[in-house]
Amino acid sequence: MIRVGIGGWTYEPWRGGTFYPEKWPQKRELEYASRAVTAIEINGTYYSSFKPASFAGWRDTAPDGFVFAVKASRYCTNRKVLAEAGESIGKFLGQGLTELGDKLGPILWQFMATKKFDADDFAAFLKLLPEKQDGVPLRHAVQVRHDSFQVPEFVAMARAAGVAIVFADSADYPAIADVTGDFVYARLENAEAQYVAGYAPSALDRWSDAAQEWAEGGSPEGLPYAGADRALRQPRDTFIFMINGAKEKAPAAAQALIERIG
Repeated sequence: MIRVGIGGWTYEPWRGGTFYPEKWPQKRELEYASRAVTAIEINGTYYSSFKPASFAGWRDTAPDGFVFAVKASRYCTNRKVLAEAGESIGKFLGQGLTELGDKLGPILWQFMATKKFDADDFAAFLKLLPEKQDGVPLRHAVQVRHDSFQVPEFVAMARAAGVAIVFADSADYPAIADVTGDFVYARLENAEAQYVAGYAPSALDRWSDAAQEWAEGGSPEGLPYAGADRALRQPRDTFIFMINGAKEKAPAAAQALIERIG
């Protein structure tokens, strides 16, 4: 499956006809957004915790087949010693995420741009990520944003752990396109306000081709790779989120990419 979505669903510039119809009730924004795109990255969980009822409500609002990615708490990743994050990881995963049921997608673990690659410490962090929570299988993706991670050792480490390295198309952070998990997680962060859909049509065509190559198990040409070897070719669920950049264009960008992918 290829799923294309946005980050969150509560954003004032999306209202008033930009994305949500005129006078659309704010309490029904998730209902609308979850039918306009095929996935949403919940980023409020990065800043605060929620009750199980919140996750259950989001699950019941979204249609069948929809998927939520969940951004992990900053208290898990914004720390000097990652190996000491076990308690925070437990609290984050135990707050009720599994109430999403079959709509629970990957967990996104995002690191600060100042966090450098420490092989021993990062390996210890990966070992803290459980395969299941409340009996529900978990899929993990890590977004690292320091140049020191662009080394074969990091790629091999993530691949051995079965954790996906987030591919981020960003003007500010390094991009690592190596496929390391049984799914692909991409964040396209370079939208520009000058384009109706945030990206030039030719760029959307390229990302559509890349998405289909990822889903078929390949590694798209022309992207930056840090590892010594490419992953074995096998079909993979692919998640692409239009996020940051000209954020007001994110829904239009996601919908344009969904249309191209078909």
